[in-house]
Amino acid sequence: MIRPTPTPMPTPTASAQPLVSLRGAGVSFGERTVLQPLDIDVRAGERLALLGSNGSGKTTLLRLLHGQLSHHGSRLVGCDAQGCEPRQAMVFQRPFLLRLSVWSNLHIALWLAGVPHAQRAQRARKALQRVNLEEHIHRPARVLSGGQQQRLALARAWAVRPQLLFLDEPTASLDPAAKRDVEALIEEFAHEGMTVVMSTHNLGQAKRLATRVLYLESGHLVVDRPVDAFFSQPLPEAAAQFLNGERA
Repeated sequence: MIRPTPTPMPTPTASAQPLVSLRGAGVSFGERTVLQPLDIDVRAGERLALLGSNGSGKTTLLRLLHGQLSHHGSRLVGCDAQGCEPRQAMVFQRPFLLRLSVWSNLHIALWLAGVPHAQRAQRARKALQRVNLEEHIHRPARVLSGGQQQRLALARAWAVRPQLLFLDEPTASLDPAAKRDVEALIEEFAHEGMTVVMSTHNLGQAKRLATRVLYLESGHLVVDRPVDAFFSQPLPEAAAQFLNGERA
């Protein structure tokens, strides 16, 4: 069983320069607008949960924040001593794994991330230890169980040491034990100072892992609140229905 590190969570600094900001940013595919213009700041140390019904725009917003989509409006990134594009990684609901060994999937990811050759083996080993997959190092990645594949995807992301980690439904279709393991890893990453933005349908997961909740409906950002306020204060009708299980 993977257990979270029992140290205090880092507190996001409201005055810090955002890692990523959207200003009037939206996404259209042809004539269809799938994400209406919105303004968002993502600051270091935050853990954002994106909630909403199927088709509400959660994955589109994740990919926009990650810089993967053409858009209108502005996507701005904060600069620090390491440059003007924060190191980022994204783990999809169904991780893309190469038809190679567990080890090769990690090693190639580090190579693509520009990690020096001398550091790759050590980083890969540490990543596999971190997710309890050392004994599977030589197995083909695609024969692993669903939970093991998701842990490998998280190890691959962690190994490149991102400042920003994007997760798209990271525990969808996993059994309860695998969900607990993945949640524990996400919590550990956050303890280390990694900023996490994740989409989820799991309200309990949002309560456990998030510091802030964004609720989307039909491509509109409807609610943006700290997690405690989202679950304790009155909400707009659509968000309240989602919270009550009336919207899937």
